[in-house]
Amino acid sequence: MAVLFGILVGGILGLTGAGGTIVAVPLLVFGLQLLVKEAAPVALLAVSVSAAIGALMALKQGKVRYRAAAFIAFTGALASPVGVHVAQMLPDVVLNFLFAAVLGYVAFRMFRQSGHYPVHSAEISAGRPPLTPCQIDDSSGRFVWDARCARSLALSGLGAGFLSGLLGVGGGFMIVPALQKATLLSMQSIVSTSLAVIALVSAAGTAPAILNGSMNWQIALPFTAGTVAAMLATGRFARRFSAQRLQKGFATLAVAAAIGMMGKVLAALIGLTAE
Repeated sequence: MAVLFGILVGGILGLTGAGGTIVAVPLLVFGLQLLVKEAAPVALLAVSVSAAIGALMALKQGKVRYRAAAFIAFTGALASPVGVHVAQMLPDVVLNFLFAAVLGYVAFRMFRQSGHYPVHSAEISAGRPPLTPCQIDDSSGRFVWDARCARSLALSGLGAGFLSGLLGVGGGFMIVPALQKATLLSMQSIVSTSLAVIALVSAAGTAPAILNGSMNWQIALPFTAGTVAAMLATGRFARRFSAQRLQKGFATLAVAAAIGMMGKVLAALIGLTAE
């Protein structure tokens, strides 16, 4: 079952680019009856390995802004253990509710997207150069690192790292919009850089579970293997589907997962009230 669920997550990951990993925890919770705090490290391991493979492939093609990725990942790695610690203190019903809220937010944002790249469209249509926090030097092609750029990227890393440790999500749903707002990078470069960040931040979130012996290797290893294999197999077919249809399909899946997680919350609350 762990292999089959990993294949499903990897298939979604290969088709959507990065978003499919957020369904890993609900699948493990409902399919294998794990608690959120048990499923999160397993999902993070699969996310880290699969994102690392995707990032390395993009790095060879020169699409990864590795300095920005390393900086965001560094700030995320600082916040990820905090998220893990908070998750260990919270009851599972609260974690289920938080995960349902995150899924609902992701689904709402993806339904609103048109499948294009509409960032900074108002400034461009008005004939003004977009004043993004991170500007690119014309001569070197690199970011101009100043306090405004560093602050913008650091905040996205902190948020992604905390949620990575708390809920076992890769954080791509936060990093991609943050890079869109902070930079003028192409969408390919943004997704590739996001994959590098996700790989590093997820690894930081996985480390505590490995060190304290709480990683469920019997589930983690086959789940990760299935995820990676399916991601590589389906990634080559992604171009045959329109981005808009893939986004809507994934958003529908996220809504279903959110409803299921909220159902667990209500069931737990009803059970507590009955007692």
